Amino acid sequence: MSTVKYYLPEDRIPKAWYNIQADLPKPLAPPLHPGTHQPIGPDDLAPIFPMALIMQEVSTEREIEIPTPVRDVYRQWRPSPLFRARRLEKALDTPARIYYKYEGVSPAGSHKPNTSVPQAYYNKQEGVKRLTTETGAGQWGSALSMACAFFGLECKVFMVKVSYQQKPYRRGLIEAYGAEVIASPSTETQAGRAILAENPNSTGSLGIAISEAVEAAAQDPEAKYSLGSVLNHVLMHQTVIGLETMEQFTMADDYPDVIVGCTGGGSNFAGLAFPFIGCNLRGEANVRIVAVEPSACPSLTKGRFTYDFGDTGHLTPLVKMHTLGSTF
Repeated sequence: MSTVKYYLPEDRIPKAWYNIQADLPKPLAPPLHPGTHQPIGPDDLAPIFPMALIMQEVSTEREIEIPTPVRDVYRQWRPSPLFRARRLEKALDTPARIYYKYEGVSPAGSHKPNTSVPQAYYNKQEGVKRLTTETGAGQWGSALSMACAFFGLECKVFMVKVSYQQKPYRRGLIEAYGAEVIASPSTETQAGRAILAENPNSTGSLGIAISEAVEAAAQDPEAKYSLGSVLNHVLMHQTVIGLETMEQFTMADDYPDVIVGCTGGGSNFAGLAFPFIGCNLRGEANVRIVAVEPSACPSLTKGRFTYDFGDTGHLTPLVKMHTLGSTF
């Protein structure tokens, strides 16, 4: 019988995340302070991030140990299955062997808990009482609210207003995990009030919601901000996907020629691809890596590679990135 899915036992959940910064040919450009536009240090980030995550953000160690409490939560759905898409191969009449890693088995229904769980854990360890964040369609809000429930943290989610109105069931899931959901732009923050003063009918954007969440965290001494993509520590947490996939390919007695992933902020793509890219960088493999992005917001193929803010209100540090503009 031809195998369709490959499962690893729970004791094969990775014990460490892979940090691609250890294998990059040169260091990444440093983030810049939003006020001075000078490189920022850990103390500049401390008002919105816990120190453990700040240290992971700048670390060049190849492996960062996954804390036991985080692995215990991961066990609720990890390791996730690797599927061989045999029926798709037949439908395409292709000699290619097609596999896909399925992250929809998590309680939140996506790959996002791979980082929301450790982020909640590290914040709890440092005495933080609540986390603030943004969400667009609601995947990240669902994941962080779930993680906060696991570790006894409060959670406030600024949800892009158009999604807040169009996706009541996703909003309901976030609230079911105990989080407070605010339609963004809101009157709760200066950033939100400024947008509403300019356009009272604004349906919001992810950039606006980020501004509100960052402002709310910065003004609350018991709160920190949590981001679901883009940053190095977030992408590193997601590498459990690719690390498991490598072991599952060993089970399948196979190895990929091409890795394909969709890209927005990069966490889904990085989670699968970074461990394989690391092998390429170390000269251990030569896998082709293909990133696929939406034509509606093609930041990689149409954007400029330059420093930009990550939010509409220009409250976040500037990061060197492929950008269509912080007000896009």
